[in-house]
Amino acid sequence: MQKILITGGAGFIGANFIPYFLKNNSDHYIVNLDLLTYAGDLQNLEEVENNEHYNFVKGDICNRKLVEDLFKEHQFNGVIHFAAESHVDNSIKNPDAFIKTNINGTFTVLDVAKKHWLDSSNNYKEAFKNARFHHISTDEVYGTLGEEGLFTEETLYAPNSPYSASKASSDFLVRSYFHTYGLNVITTNCSNNYGPKQHQEKLIPTIIGKAIAGEDIPIYGDGKNIRDWLYVLDHCNAIELAFKKGKAGETYNVGGNNEHTNLFIANSICAILDKVYPKKNSYKQQITFVKDRLGHDFRYAIDASKIERELGWKANENFQSGIEKTIHWYLKKLNI
Repeated sequence: MQKILITGGAGFIGANFIPYFLKNNSDHYIVNLDLLTYAGDLQNLEEVENNEHYNFVKGDICNRKLVEDLFKEHQFNGVIHFAAESHVDNSIKNPDAFIKTNINGTFTVLDVAKKHWLDSSNNYKEAFKNARFHHISTDEVYGTLGEEGLFTEETLYAPNSPYSASKASSDFLVRSYFHTYGLNVITTNCSNNYGPKQHQEKLIPTIIGKAIAGEDIPIYGDGKNIRDWLYVLDHCNAIELAFKKGKAGETYNVGGNNEHTNLFIANSICAILDKVYPKKNSYKQQITFVKDRLGHDFRYAIDASKIERELGWKANENFQSGIEKTIHWYLKKLNI
């Protein structure tokens, strides 16, 4: 049985990935290591909590002894590294946590994996010859785009926030362990994810929650900042493919080919809510423009042709179908 350490599996993407992966891979065993900070929620993993192929461990990826003990106990054949501080606003207010988790934490797990797989006895080396470290990253490491162009795997890094700078640093650490030590690593850089289980601090859950509560829906600046939106389960499929079939040392960009302004996102959600949960006035009247975020990148857009061409990945959801599923999930969660 293949044993995989998943870090940060109680967060948004991880909590979608674990049930998805276990459903498709009955010959794998997952240990989910998560500190359960404010963004982690075990309720999002209720569907697998009794699965005999799943085990949750509460702990910090910066705790080297804990990570080493887990490797010794379970003899992992792979790591899928989700754990990260990820909210840009929080990184502006408190960058320390992002340096600690995203850089130091990534180094800890990466270095323990290297020592366990490459520096152990000959018997271990044979057992771990195909062991892989999969690093989950973001398109924000590339900086910002103008009105045209796409991020590719060859785009130079130009992070503009403490969050994206910390993720860029972790990407380079992972890269260095391939080129220096020959560790079997792979990195995927994704565009903005959305879907079930996302924390309320993010744009789409904020819009839905504020709309339902009858509160102002805050949109930064003029709302014209553009993001490429990726439905989380399409991302989970890409991660599985890259983990299993990606070429060691490579980076794969994953995007939904759904470029929209933040204002378009807000208007689209309000229009759907007007139909499925109508009230006297349109939800669009709650949209309010607020002071722009510091260093707010104008546009992100991913060229996902490499993962489509080499690994056969394709997004199943367009934005309309994905956002409808997302809204219905949140309404169900709110018992509406």
